Amino acid sequence: MGVQGLTGFVEERGAFFTELRVRDTKLVIDGSSLYHQLCFASAVDFRRGGDYGPFAAAVRDFFGSLRTCRVAPFVVLDGGRGADDRKLPTLRSRAADRLRAAHGLSRGDGGCLVPLLTREAFVQALGRLGVPFVQCFAEADREIAGLANRWGCPVLSLDSDFCVFDLAAGYCPLTHFQWRSVCAGEGAQGCYVPARCFSVEKFCGHFSQLNRSLLPLFAAMNGNDYIDLAALQVFFSKVRSPRGWAAGKGGKHVRLQGLLNWLSQFAEPTEAVDNVLKYLKKHQREEIRELLCTSMEDYTPSDVNLEAFFQNGKYDCEAARSSDLPQWVLDALAKGKLAPFISDALILRSTFLHVQVENMQRPSAHSTALPIRQVIYGLLLKVSQNTEAASPSKQTSELPVVCEFDRLQKTLKKTFVQAASIPTDFCDDHFPLDKLMEMPMSCRQMFLLETLGVKMSFLESIPSHLQLPVAVTCYWIHCSEPKVKLHHLKALLLMIVSGELQRITNDPDTTVLCAEDDSIAYKEFLKWKEKKLQNKDFDLDAAHSFCQWQCCLQMGLYLNQLLCTPLSEPDLSRIYTGTLVHRLYQELKSNPSVENLFSLSPKMTQLYQVLLNTVESTVSPDFFQMTKAKSESCKKKKPSNKKKKVIRCATSETQHLCNVNRFASLGVDD
Repeated sequence: MGVQGLTGFVEERGAFFTELRVRDTKLVIDGSSLYHQLCFASAVDFRRGGDYGPFAAAVRDFFGSLRTCRVAPFVVLDGGRGADDRKLPTLRSRAADRLRAAHGLSRGDGGCLVPLLTREAFVQALGRLGVPFVQCFAEADREIAGLANRWGCPVLSLDSDFCVFDLAAGYCPLTHFQWRSVCAGEGAQGCYVPARCFSVEKFCGHFSQLNRSLLPLFAAMNGNDYIDLAALQVFFSKVRSPRGWAAGKGGKHVRLQGLLNWLSQFAEPTEAVDNVLKYLKKHQREEIRELLCTSMEDYTPSDVNLEAFFQNGKYDCEAARSSDLPQWVLDALAKGKLAPFISDALILRSTFLHVQVENMQRPSAHSTALPIRQVIYGLLLKVSQNTEAASPSKQTSELPVVCEFDRLQKTLKKTFVQAASIPTDFCDDHFPLDKLMEMPMSCRQMFLLETLGVKMSFLESIPSHLQLPVAVTCYWIHCSEPKVKLHHLKALLLMIVSGELQRITNDPDTTVLCAEDDSIAYKEFLKWKEKKLQNKDFDLDAAHSFCQWQCCLQMGLYLNQLLCTPLSEPDLSRIYTGTLVHRLYQELKSNPSVENLFSLSPKMTQLYQVLLNTVESTVSPDFFQMTKAKSESCKKKKPSNKKKKVIRCATSETQHLCNVNRFASLGVDD
């Protein structure tokens, strides 16, 4: 994020900061920066798909510290990519970086990778804590700056772009926001969070009293998320700054310092831009001028009135109005009830699928959830089965296509995927997207469960808040490749039961009374976990299978949200703990008695059996024996040298499960 090299440069020079005691104030928080920072701070293992419980605890502790200091937080999250999609090259570069990090982690290297459902877990945590938040229509930086200036309060982020914005109360980097070390106040002033605030006055003063209005031009010329002009290399090779960047050794920030020194000789941006263009070829000048001016506008605080949203829940911006999206969709996006994935698919017909630590020799873990995504695309882009009367060639042209950026082995590729046609008895002309929420809840629930291949009658014995993850688990077992093993399933269900046991023993707001045997069982489970989690064995194929489950859960969540939650949304902080599910899987292979881990609690023992019976009832009695036999057979076979064409398509079995007729994808491109 931000201006290339600027964070490192200002961090090396503490003189650009002032000490700050944060208390008794509003605070505008860059949500994306915060959840990344808390994720990296709370996680010790990035290989096993994420531990959302400790992450949610870190979110709770963070906002608890703010509450102690009477700080009123307002979280602002990035939305989709926006209609102009100007950051696409940057996003592709970051996706490639994540892919390299995931591959390194899969081989046992160090590194960090945000788990797949971290953003969703963060939004859920904000909702539980009652922290006000908004999800912007696109990039949030300008709206963050606009709200902070409207209120005259600081911005908390980890994005060097906020060194460039003209902020009335300054920018506090998260790295210097010591929320874990709340200090007692003097006298009646109360507690405060020690922090440091970037001082634009000190920064500009360091460069011959540089006019702060030139900082946006500096950001554009040095390179940021929107602009990386190769044409400016000519400028850098020819110009001499007052302390030339080509002179001497200068260090890694020599060009950055040289550019700031060079800009300090100008009074305002227009004069500086004219001087930049002198060094370029004539046919390039107007195009470069336009690009620089457009990029500088990105550092103008937005006039979108987020204060109105936090007062009355109404989000209004020009880009949202011109998008022609239904009003209920815009409202749901602003309130975080729909993910940016949805707006990207709707507006751009293009989505990014985030990589996990998986087996890079196998197809992407997201392949398993492809049919769910195709149904989502079909709902969004309104494809009806009444096109069946048309000729096959006409059908193909009428089916909308969405471009997905996903992994193909160790490379980021884009694949064109056809949307599913939606049955006319569900989504006909009476219920287009703008009327979807008016459809009877029972119809929406039936459609969701048919997509996942489950009947509601199977789920009636399941607690309502676990019905969606159980339905997703049934789908996962049917659609994953290679096939799920019984140990995978049991480990996953035991992990879910552990989350339930924690909920009824630790949650003070629960309506379920905690019996003594539940408390005893939970204490014994904690002892077992503390001892067993020391083992660092890692099974990449098991990790791949659990990655597939998370992909299915993510798309199950998105489809459920798009259908206005016909099933309760599960608490992700209690649903998935990567280190635990991997440990349970390892233990089950060598010690089947681990299945009785919660035997001291009759309630949890019964829940586990109900979950297991429900999932097993959706497959044939010999399903797992067949899976085991097939796995052993494959081990004996020698690998084939024949190359196979890679296509993104859904299996016939999945087509039947999802009750749609056209799931064939187009070929891989790029």
